[in-house]
Formats: sequence, C-alpha cells, structure tokens
Amino acid sequence: MSNGKHENAAHNNSSQMTLDESLDECMEALDLFLNNHFNESLEKLRSKVSESMYHALIYATILEMQAMMTFQHDDICSAGATMKSAQDVCQRFRRKSPNLVKSNGEPITEEQLHAEVCFAECQLQRAALTFLQDENMVSFIKGGIKVRNSYLIYKDLHSYVKSQTCFKGASHSHLEGGISFGIGAFNLTLSLFPPRILKVLEFAGFSGDKEYGLSLLDDGATALNLRSMLCALLLLCYYTFLTFILGTGEGHVIEAERLLKIFRLRYPRAVALFEEGCKAQQAWKQFHHMCYWELMWCFTYKRAWKMAYFYADLLSKESRWSKAMYIYMKAAYLSMLPKEEERPFGEDEVDLFRQVPAFKQKIAGKSPPTEKFAIRKARRYKAQCPVRLAVPVLEMMYMWNGFSMIKKRPELTEGMIQTLVEAERNLLESPENEYSLDDRCVIHLLKGMSLKNQGLLQGAEECFQKVCSSEKKLRFDHYLIPNSMVELSLLYIEQGRRDEAIKLLHKAKHNYKEYSMESRTQFRIHAALAKLKAGSVNEDQTSP
Repeated sequence: MSNGKHENAAHNNSSQMTLDESLDECMEALDLFLNNHFNESLEKLRSKVSESMYHALIYATILEMQAMMTFQHDDICSAGATMKSAQDVCQRFRRKSPNLVKSNGEPITEEQLHAEVCFAECQLQRAALTFLQDENMVSFIKGGIKVRNSYLIYKDLHSYVKSQTCFKGASHSHLEGGISFGIGAFNLTLSLFPPRILKVLEFAGFSGDKEYGLSLLDDGATALNLRSMLCALLLLCYYTFLTFILGTGEGHVIEAERLLKIFRLRYPRAVALFEEGCKAQQAWKQFHHMCYWELMWCFTYKRAWKMAYFYADLLSKESRWSKAMYIYMKAAYLSMLPKEEERPFGEDEVDLFRQVPAFKQKIAGKSPPTEKFAIRKARRYKAQCPVRLAVPVLEMMYMWNGFSMIKKRPELTEGMIQTLVEAERNLLESPENEYSLDDRCVIHLLKGMSLKNQGLLQGAEECFQKVCSSEKKLRFDHYLIPNSMVELSLLYIEQGRRDEAIKLLHKAKHNYKEYSMESRTQFRIHAALAKLKAGSVNEDQTSP
C-alpha cells in the first residue's frame, strides 16, 4: 500500500510540473503561431498531444481555425477528429465525480480544474464543427447538447473559482483566462440575439448579459494567459465588426485601439496594412482571403470599381467560403463601369450574374442570407433582355453596413452621393418597367443613409419616408420597408424623438416577415431597442 501511495504522490508531483511546463510550452507555441510561424508552432505542439491536455487543445484549435478558413470537407472532418482526441485527453485528467467541491472528502486539484475548462472548450469547438460538418437535424441536436454541456461546465467553474475554497496555484491565471473566455463569450454572444430567439435559449438554461460578457473578456484579454489572445480577438471582432453589422452602426474604435496598443485602426492606412498582411506570410493563404475581403470593401468605399473587382476575382478563385457572393460582387463591380469601358479579362456582367445561382451552398444546413440575397437580385438577368440593377454594389454595401463605416470620411460619402445621383438620372431616362419603383426605393434608402452621414437629417428623413410610403407598390425588394423604418428610428434616436423611434422599431419588428436578410435586420432592431433601454436607465439614474 505504501509503495502505491508513494508512486501516486510521485505521479501527482510530476503531473503538476507537467501542467506548468505544458502551459509555458503552449504559450511559446502560440507566440510562434501569432508571429506567422505556423508550421513551427504545430510541430512544437504535435509531439505532446497525447500526454498534455493543453498541447492537445491548442493543436486541435489551430487545425479547427484552418478548417474553418479552407472550408474543405476533409479539413473539417480531420479537425473534428483531432478535437475529439483532444477531448479524450482532457477526460483522462478530469475527476470522476461531477462535484467540483469535494468527492470522498478530497478537494479537486488544480490540474483537475484545468481539465474541466479544457474539456468545456473542446465541447464548444466540437459543436461548431458539428454544425459545419453535416446538414441534418441529428447534427443540430448533437451540436446543441455539446454547447449546453460546455456552458454548464463553465458556469460551475466560474462559481467555484470565485469561492474562497478554490486553491490558487501558479497556473491559476491561465485557468481564470479560460473561464473568462468561456463565460464572456457565452454572455456576449447570447446578448446579441433578438428576444424571440433568446426566450428559447433561456428555457434551455442559457442567459446573456452583454456588459458582463465584455467585462470578463476584457479581464481575460488584458491578463497574461493562454486565452488572452482569444479574448482579445473576440472583443476586436465585436468592437470593429459585429457592432457595425448587427448593431446600430457606431462601432467601438476607441476600445479596439486600447486593446491593440501597438498599432492604430486609422482608415487611411487600412489598405496598406491589409496589403502588408498578405506579404507577412505565405503558409496560410486563408489569412490572405480575409485581407482580400477587407481590401475589396476599402476600394468600394473609394469607388475604385476595377480594384474592388480585382479582389472579388481573387476571392472567387481562391476562397471556398461564398463563391456565389464573390461572383455576384464581380458582376456588380463591372455593372458600375460605363458601358463603353473595357471589362477586365474580357468578362461580362450579364454572364456573371447568370452564374450566381449555380454557386449556392449550405452552411449548417442553410444557405447564407447574403447568398440568398445575391441570387434574388441576380434573377432579373435571367431574361433575354435583362433589366440592369441600379446600384448593386452600394446596395450590398448597405447590407454590410458600409455607410456607417464611412461616416467619418466626408469625401467618401460625397462620392456615394454622386454615384446615386447618376443612378437616379439613368432611371429617369430609362423606360418604365416592373423593377422601376423598387430601384427608385433602393436609391432613396441609400441616399437617405448618405444624407444622414452629411448631417442633413431632414433630407434623410424624407428619403426614408418615401420608401415607407411605397410599401404597397413594391414588387420585389420587400426588405426595403423594415430597413427604412430601422434607419428612420435611428435618425429619431439621434434627434431625441424616443417615443417615435420605439413605435417604429416595434412596427418593423412585428409587422414584417420572410424578407431578405431578415435576421440581420432583427438583430439591428434588438440592438436599437437595447440602446434606448440603456439610455432610459441612465436617465433614471442621473435624474434628481
């Protein structure tokens, strides 16, 4: 018996050393990865994936990132298998009892706590891969169960580490970082969902508090731990992307700058920074695709249609994420050029628009909303004598909330106004057809956005009202009505017309269904109502 105890004690001591050493080594591997030394990073991790939970987790995480960028079925399956192996490694280090406090009188060890957080992270990442890998209901149920299990583990861990009984060893900051990432990510993500979706999730035991989630992620990002970069990336994604696309369009550049510290997010240097990003490494071309996407929009904002087309063309040839979207954007950019101007590579926009439906795909069992939108818009080119779209690039730019992004660059907004005035003139000079009214309303919405950027609020309001008053006459672009109501309500919020804004937002929320990009609009409605609610709370707190 004594020999067995002695061996067990020796094993525990070596395990504790292994935990600290593995964390140090994984930090080194992560630094290599973030410095674009991808192969060296993977090599450093690969040798210990069967014995160290952290080596297994980080190795599988990197492969999952690669799979999600390549979007190749084989890569997704391989990443899923690797993550399952990582979860099995974590399972070996977990305690048998689900009770975190005590089991048979023995408190949980530090290593077992780390095993819990690693196991929860594996479950969450496996759920993401499950959603991508298959398109059937069984996969959704399996993925949902994994998400719920992960969430419950994170909740228990969070409660436990906040208690006085939790032992705080040398690796505690890494443990707290993992919990901050998990609980923070769940709270932030869930807070973005509209109430009708959130009610279902709350019934399943989920809840979301945006400010709490941001606070935890900020704690994780600003501390030195293995998950600090994951926390920072999620925050940066929220501050510079999600708040624009799914929010009210203000963004949080100051918070992003605080996190980045070393370099600043200044729009004039964006093109140079993205181009430098492409030159920095060649091992993972998928990072290039992210830069190509941003460069495409940068040149769109500058109305450099041929340059934007060039990056859409690169994406259509190299990226698997949304070929329908890339082909549509190529056609859209060409359609913005004068008729007499030569097209790059001898391509023709009508042929390209006709190709769009052939590239439709499904992710997690559903076609992406932007692809559905692109296919619907391209339909008019099926006719033998197609009616050209008025401003397809600017319309898609609106869908990605690009008008909010250029708000602080007056010269870019002025350029958009010029393009819209020209499109309006072309419509007036063209024969009336079944699309004419819809096209005029598209221009009114986009003109309203541009006038709002210029501070011409009365003119913007008139544009949005023109769209709303055309509701019964619209034939195709029914999304224009609820979106114009949202933009009008945001205008009212700026002017302090709170009651009018709330009334309009509720109308947009409840009276319109099954239009293009409905989920995105519902997210924005939710964000606007949340902003009004927060403003009301602040007023109550400051009132005498």
